[in-house]
Amino acid sequence: MRFADRVASLPPYLFAELDRRVAAKRATGADVISLGVGDPDLPTPEHVVRALQEAAGDPSTHRYPSYYGLPELREAIAGWYGTRFGVELDPATEVLPLIGSKEGIAHLSFSVLGPGDEALIPDPGYPVYATSTMLAGGRPVGFPLDASNRFLPDFDTLPVTEATRVLWLGYPNNPTAAVADLGFFERAVSFARRHDLLLAHDAAYTEITFDGYVAPSALQAPGAKDVTIEFGSLSKTYNMTGWRIGYAVGNAAAVGALATLKTNLDSGIFNAVQWAAIAAIAGPQDHVEQVRAIYQKRRDLVVSAFQEIGISLEPPLGSVYVWVPVPEGRTSQGFAAELLEEAAVIVAPGTGYGDHGEGFVRISLTIDDARIEEAMGRIRERMA
Repeated sequence: MRFADRVASLPPYLFAELDRRVAAKRATGADVISLGVGDPDLPTPEHVVRALQEAAGDPSTHRYPSYYGLPELREAIAGWYGTRFGVELDPATEVLPLIGSKEGIAHLSFSVLGPGDEALIPDPGYPVYATSTMLAGGRPVGFPLDASNRFLPDFDTLPVTEATRVLWLGYPNNPTAAVADLGFFERAVSFARRHDLLLAHDAAYTEITFDGYVAPSALQAPGAKDVTIEFGSLSKTYNMTGWRIGYAVGNAAAVGALATLKTNLDSGIFNAVQWAAIAAIAGPQDHVEQVRAIYQKRRDLVVSAFQEIGISLEPPLGSVYVWVPVPEGRTSQGFAAELLEEAAVIVAPGTGYGDHGEGFVRISLTIDDARIEEAMGRIRERMA
């Protein structure tokens, strides 16, 4: 039996590999604390769960959904963008619900890249940007995100060629937890326009921010809709990772190309989930501030623990991650393996996000306070 070269050439998916390591360690009887995957432990808001239950009880939701998402959901997303960012979107042409933002991010590559086309990929970055480019027959071209530039790209040095089609960005950033201001997106939009690129912005963490920082949308930059598609997710804001619901918004041609591809590959999102998404987006938002406060407390626990063992670390202003420099003399993989074997704590090695992730590990804040405190205690003990 033979399989496609495109699959054989892919590396193991980082988070699947982390799951495997957790299972193997637990099989030895160890009490493993996983700080690897960003999967919120907090419950989905009750009014969202009730909306799902009510919609699932309606037989009309049991049939095929619209390929393009419920009009009511598209309108809710557009309304939220207007309220939150002051960005006007046409629900019919500039909004597309997704089966989670990961699905849309991956499928965008198939929508805009042909064999030999290039995509500019942040390094370190969310692995799906690069793997989807490869699967689509394109070539991922990495550009470094370095601490010296606060993990923002230097637009003057990006390796653009005649084959470049897409520039991927994502702020608040996964994995580095870096943030960007509106001026940054104005420069990004200008760069994309100058080089005739599609700017693809992964905005999954805009609502998880701290210390007064408010994340902008890339679409707030003047002229952004001419060159930009932005991906959003309900996973972190509403604790809905398992529900698989997100959206793409922005440039009508890019949204339309993605929609055309998806109509040939999937049959839409269960309507009951879409009604729940409407309840989340258009309903009470009180819990969002509570979620921020919980993650900020956890962030402070992690930052203070590493500062106590002598690692210089600024508290991040966004995302559900802390990007931690490894102790001197260790590698990312080596430090992650050391914590697993000697402290039964799982962290994600920075090299899982690209070569420039060397020297860091990513810690997720998505487990309860007591377990984070215990994990930090184990790490302090190990590093003492």
